[in-house]
Amino acid sequence: MTETTTIAADYQMWVSFAIIVGAFSLYAVDKVSIEVTSLGVLCALMMFFHFFPVVGADGVNTLSAETLLSGFANPALITVLALLVIGQGMVRTGVLDTAARFILSSCGPRSWISIMAVLVTVMVVSGFLNNIPVVVIFIPIMQALAERFDLPPSKLMMPLSFAAILGGMTTLIGSGSNLLVNSALIGMNVKPFSFFDFTIPGLVLAATGLLFLLIFAPIILPKREGMAATLAGKNPDGKQYIAQVTVGEGSHLLGKKAVGGIFPALGQMTLRMVQRGEEALLPPFEDFEARIGDVFVVAATRKEITNELSRDAEGLYPGMDDEPKIRDAENEDEDQMPWHGGERVLAEAMIPPASRMIGQTLTFAGFRFKTRCIVLGVQRRSRMMRAQLTEIRLQAGDVLLVQGAPEDVQALRGNQDVLLIEWSAAELPAHHHAKPAALVLLSVVLASATGFLPIVIAGLTGAAAMVAWQVLNIRQAFRAVDTKVLTMIPAALAMGTAMHATGGAHFIASNVMGVFEGASTWMVLSMFFITLVVLTNIISSQALAVLFTPIAVDLAISLNAPIEAFAVAVVFAANCSFASPIGYQTNLLVMAPGHYKFADFARAGVPLILIIWAVFSLFVPWYYGI
Repeated sequence: MTETTTIAADYQMWVSFAIIVGAFSLYAVDKVSIEVTSLGVLCALMMFFHFFPVVGADGVNTLSAETLLSGFANPALITVLALLVIGQGMVRTGVLDTAARFILSSCGPRSWISIMAVLVTVMVVSGFLNNIPVVVIFIPIMQALAERFDLPPSKLMMPLSFAAILGGMTTLIGSGSNLLVNSALIGMNVKPFSFFDFTIPGLVLAATGLLFLLIFAPIILPKREGMAATLAGKNPDGKQYIAQVTVGEGSHLLGKKAVGGIFPALGQMTLRMVQRGEEALLPPFEDFEARIGDVFVVAATRKEITNELSRDAEGLYPGMDDEPKIRDAENEDEDQMPWHGGERVLAEAMIPPASRMIGQTLTFAGFRFKTRCIVLGVQRRSRMMRAQLTEIRLQAGDVLLVQGAPEDVQALRGNQDVLLIEWSAAELPAHHHAKPAALVLLSVVLASATGFLPIVIAGLTGAAAMVAWQVLNIRQAFRAVDTKVLTMIPAALAMGTAMHATGGAHFIASNVMGVFEGASTWMVLSMFFITLVVLTNIISSQALAVLFTPIAVDLAISLNAPIEAFAVAVVFAANCSFASPIGYQTNLLVMAPGHYKFADFARAGVPLILIIWAVFSLFVPWYYGI
């Protein structure tokens, strides 16, 4: 090879690295949508390699547009999307709800037994279903456990996500990153994994993680209340109610202003929110002055509310539109509630990944018109959004604080665009499509696990069967397809292909070998694993799986070690997104329902990572004979 050709090849490799680092940075800061970043990366790679082609021995550009776009037809992507459709069918039919009802009814009054049963169930199911629908299904169930045993949701939601991630380590279809590692191995003409090839080491790591979640996570995780509980507040003098009172003409509150962020004109009642048209005003109330038509959401005892309404009978009336609305924040018996028949309840509802409301505002989606419920607040990644509610474009994982008549709130259970974060075993319907959905899932697992069909054929056939059996209609099936997954995986595959074709993977492997020159294979494998774990908490696990599989293969060949051991290191490391909510979508889904801050994931995730690292370093080298 001439010097000029070498310089050109180096230039192509470094430009590829620059594009990859830029993509990782955009994925991490989350300022640009994942879809835009992924498509931008594809465009940058296609344009660069069009003008600076990597010419193979046959004289053809090995990184042509056709090659870089081939990720959209990659079997791993098709399988992941098919599993999302199958998972949505399981969500819609309530198959796992029924199983959870049976498990919880058999666990008795001890909280740790019930929590363990749910986490084990989640881990087992996550080995055969995409983690996202599993977590969506079990969020309301975890909320029910929190209410049953008087635990804050923050003690249970993160263990739910972590259990799903751990369960995804145990089988080939347990997560999208597993399938992508396998796809990368196939692309390099390396023997791929079969369905249960890494199940034994995966179970060892998952069991270790489960012990941590049961013993240490409840101690480490913070205690935080939900939006509804925070709005209601606590009052030692009596039961608290959330009530709506409307300011009318002649009210003594007209013209009264907030002082120091609070509204003292209400006396003993605590003002929690003001609904002014479609705008929700939240405390602290700065420069606030009461107007006619303002709807005050207050927290107070029954006596305080009654006294205030009696004192200002001509200018203050309960509810909105002259309809009395009030609820007992401590779940008092319905028959004992004042103004019975017009009560309103508070509830939290999450926007699931398949919702049609994603990207829309509440006004554009017609939420109030369609559901007869009003939204009092929107929480995103544990933070209450301060913008006007009518201006917020909803995202998957957002939690809405809704208020409405009990029957209207309960009707949200049948709404496919929101997930009511409460769960009652007595009210779960046995959907008539549950058996076909369960049969489809079982058939897909058996066909792929036994080798009767390749995973991509079994998965795609199963997704088609969900539609053919009318478990889902075409629109619902397409809604289950996550656009982030649809764009990110092809972009990651393109980056991996570019890095391999330009020699970037070999370059990194050689430099790693230089750093660890003289070190044992065991040490190199251990350090390679923890390095990838750190990266997977910063960037997408799917991108990491694709980009580092070629490096893992080159490292194993350089060390004359089993390729399976280093490929498994990539699989497990990509499933260790515990220290950050960025690396894995299920972490983002539980962030708002669990009311977590960003640092809470590091608080619980870093110790879990260190334990997983120690167990991996001891068990995996022994298991693969290193």
